[in-house]
Amino acid sequence: MGANPEPKIDLPTGPADALRPAEAVTWIARDRSGFDRLPADPAAFPGSVPADTAAPPRARSWILRIGALLLLLAIAGVLWSVMHSRPKLVALADQQNIPLISVMTPGLRPVTSSVTFTGAIAARFDMPIGNDGDTGRIVAVYVEAGDHVERGQLLAKINDSVLIPQVNRLEAGLEQAKAQAALSQAEYRRAEAVQAAGALSAEDIEKRRASAVTDAANVKVAAAQLAEAQARLGRTRILAPIAGTVLTRRAEVGQIAMTGGDALFRVASGGEIEMRGQLAEQDLAQVKIGDTAMVHLTGLPQAFPGRVRLLGAIIDPQTRLGEIRITLKPDPALRPGAFARGSVAVSKSLHPVVPQTAVLTDSNGTYVFVVGSEDRAERRAIRVADTSDDGVVVASGLKGTERVVTTAGGFLHDGEPVQVLTPAPAGQPAS
Repeated sequence: MGANPEPKIDLPTGPADALRPAEAVTWIARDRSGFDRLPADPAAFPGSVPADTAAPPRARSWILRIGALLLLLAIAGVLWSVMHSRPKLVALADQQNIPLISVMTPGLRPVTSSVTFTGAIAARFDMPIGNDGDTGRIVAVYVEAGDHVERGQLLAKINDSVLIPQVNRLEAGLEQAKAQAALSQAEYRRAEAVQAAGALSAEDIEKRRASAVTDAANVKVAAAQLAEAQARLGRTRILAPIAGTVLTRRAEVGQIAMTGGDALFRVASGGEIEMRGQLAEQDLAQVKIGDTAMVHLTGLPQAFPGRVRLLGAIIDPQTRLGEIRITLKPDPALRPGAFARGSVAVSKSLHPVVPQTAVLTDSNGTYVFVVGSEDRAERRAIRVADTSDDGVVVASGLKGTERVVTTAGGFLHDGEPVQVLTPAPAGQPAS
């Protein structure tokens, strides 16, 4: 049998080896079937863990608390620096943003004051023509709208097939009455001739005289009946009572023309044209008969001159408007019924003229904003006289030397400080 060598144990030879703890050694004998595994828990062998590396649990908890405290202090410092680096917020009510505005000095301009009104073109003498005879059917129409007709010219004809025989019969009856009257008159003359000889009695002579008078009266009756029939026949022909232009035609062949019905034709006497409009009550007092007027039609660039011919004698209590009529020269473009806008010049004077954007209106009236000497917006009440292509004519409230805010005046308040752009010359907007 061989001998098993003994395990070699290293003894400490120096100071370093002396400080190192002795390692645990297990003796394995020849007769041991196995060996025991060392326990995994180092606490079972206190000498296996260096004394300087093991820290007690209490010390480690203090270390964690201090680290967490430092971390919180660092986060608080970052938040403080961020909050104090932002600009200080100012309340909206404390903010003072001075608006930048543009102004203009209107000055005084020569302005022709005028009054305007609306109305329609009409014929000065518009005569309706209808059927004034018996009801009948129209058998012919001889004119159209726009034709010029002379006085007595035939416009239309109504069926006369019944009236013509009546007239012929009455003409024959008149001839019979005349013959009978002539015979009776001759017999009465002969009876008067033999009255002295006593050939006829006074009674016979009187009878013959009565017959002569009666037959003469029958002649007059027949003549009157014939004249009536002829007049009725004449009314079947609708004639123009005046010379002029046919404005409208409502007669058609086959139409039944009623007595006193709607007008079949309308004729303008002499072709004279005028404008009929309604003028405001306050403007009616400024206009005089004979004043020059200008009339404009929709869709036509040119203006038609005229003169005031008539001013209404009354004011409508409901609309507060009065009638005005303007005489115009005949022109093919002036068609009766066309919408028209008229203006009459009443005076000429100097007034400030401001842009339409500068004029504002509210429940207290019309006003503008002007800039005072301290660069503050001031509300100024005005009265508008007229409007033109250049702007609004101010009748009162401005002298023309003020600095008037041209735009965005509705966003300003009375007494609010403003910043003014470079002022422009009189009558020109600021730049």
